[in-house]
Amino acid sequence: MRFARRRRAELEVNLTPLIDVVFLLLIFFMVSTTFTKETRISIDLPEASGHFARISGKQIEISITRSGEFAINQVALIKSDLANLKSAITKVSGGDSAMPMTITADAATPHQAVVTAMDAAGQLGFVQLSITTKNTADDQ
Repeated sequence: MRFARRRRAELEVNLTPLIDVVFLLLIFFMVSTTFTKETRISIDLPEASGHFARISGKQIEISITRSGEFAINQVALIKSDLANLKSAITKVSGGDSAMPMTITADAATPHQAVVTAMDAAGQLGFVQLSITTKNTADDQ
């Protein structure tokens, strides 16, 4: 008796599930990865030019040195902290917060010192606040 040979089916490797898995892994890694790009901002402080403007009447001038030390009306403070600055401003102003105040600093002054002076003026209620710069040629 002669049996018919069964024809063997050719084995095929189905790549569709493999491609699906690879794409799912790719999507997973793309979604779960965080990209952090740390940037730094380079700020060039402006330079001022102009003439001196004198305000008539009594005013308070806070001068800040390059090292962040304060002077009120050309009198240097012993400590350069917020509490000492506030007490010195109160003493000079006599409690009158309507007096004009000028904060003078140059480009090399630490920004924190200028913010501290502005904070002290704001906490004491001064509203007439001017910010001026020093001519660097005068310091040399």
